[in-house]
Amino acid sequence: MQFRSVQNLLKNVNNCAYYLHRNFFQITKRDKGKWDLINDTGKVSVERSIPEHIEKPPYYFKHMEAGNTLGTPEIKNAEQIKQMRSSGKLAAQILRECGRMATIGTTTDEIDEFAHKRILAHNAYPSPLRYAGFPKSVCTSINNVACHGIPDDRQLVDGDIINIDVTVYLNGCHGDCSETFLVGDVDERGRLLVSATRECLMKCIALCGPGVAFNEIGKCIDLFCSEHKLESVAAFIGHGIGNYFHGPPEIYHYANDVPGEMQSGMTFTIEPILSLGRGEIGLLEDGWTAVSLDDSRSAQFEHTILITENGVDILTSAD
Repeated sequence: MQFRSVQNLLKNVNNCAYYLHRNFFQITKRDKGKWDLINDTGKVSVERSIPEHIEKPPYYFKHMEAGNTLGTPEIKNAEQIKQMRSSGKLAAQILRECGRMATIGTTTDEIDEFAHKRILAHNAYPSPLRYAGFPKSVCTSINNVACHGIPDDRQLVDGDIINIDVTVYLNGCHGDCSETFLVGDVDERGRLLVSATRECLMKCIALCGPGVAFNEIGKCIDLFCSEHKLESVAAFIGHGIGNYFHGPPEIYHYANDVPGEMQSGMTFTIEPILSLGRGEIGLLEDGWTAVSLDDSRSAQFEHTILITENGVDILTSAD
C-alpha cells in the first residue's frame, strides 16, 4: 500500500520527470474495451468499529500524516522477522479470501466489511483504517483507478479489473500485499495487463538480495515496460515496513540513480502499478482515489519481502 501525502506525491512526480517527458509527446488513445470508466466516487459507509482487545497502532488514537520514508533502512532482528512473517502470512491469507469475493454484483464495501471482520477474527488490526485519515480497512481500485480507491456502494460489473490492497497489523508489525483480480469476462488487453504486471513484480523480487542496489528494481521495471509497451505509474513507490506502516527505503518504480543497497534483515514492499496509457494520475475529490488522466486502466501487484543472507524471502506469499 502506497500512502503518500500531497507534498510527497508532488515531490515524487518531480523525481519521475523522465516518464512525464517521455509520455508527454506520445500520441495516445483512450484504453478501449468492455469496461466501465470510474470518474466519481460512490457512497461510503460509516467507519467500522474495532473491539477494545485488538492491539491498535498509534495513529488509531491520534491523526498522523503518512510515515516518513526517508532515512536509513532498519535491519530487523530475529524476533522482528518472526513477527513480520506472521503479519505477512495473515495479510496474504486475507487477500486470497477477498479475491474470491471479486465477483459480478459484489460491492467494494462488502469486500471491505468481509476483510475487516476476518482481520479482527485473527486478533489483528486493518492497517489502512485511520492511517493519515483513510476511512476504510482495505483499498479497492477498479479499472482506471491506479490506487487508494475507497470501498463504496458500487457493484462490480462484468469486465472489471480490481486491485485489492490488504495490510494487517499483528503482534506489533504490519504485513502489506495486493493483487489485481479479474471480474467476469475481462477483455484481452485487460487480461494481458494483469498478467504482465504480476510477471513484472516477480522479476523485480527475483533480482533482490544483499548488495543489490535498490535502483535495480526501477531499472527492471523500466525495461519490462519498454518490452511490453506499458508505462509505470511512477508517482507511487514501495517502502520499508515493520512496526511502522511506511519507512525507508523508498523503492522507485522507474529507472533512477538513487543510491543505496539492500542488506540482510531489511524488509520492504515492491508494488509496481503498470498502465495501458501514459501513467500520469490525478486525485478525485475525496483526496485519495488516484485515477489515470488519460482514462486508461492500470494493474498493481505487491509483496512485502525480506532480504536474507542468501537472497530474498516473500513474507506475503499465499503458499
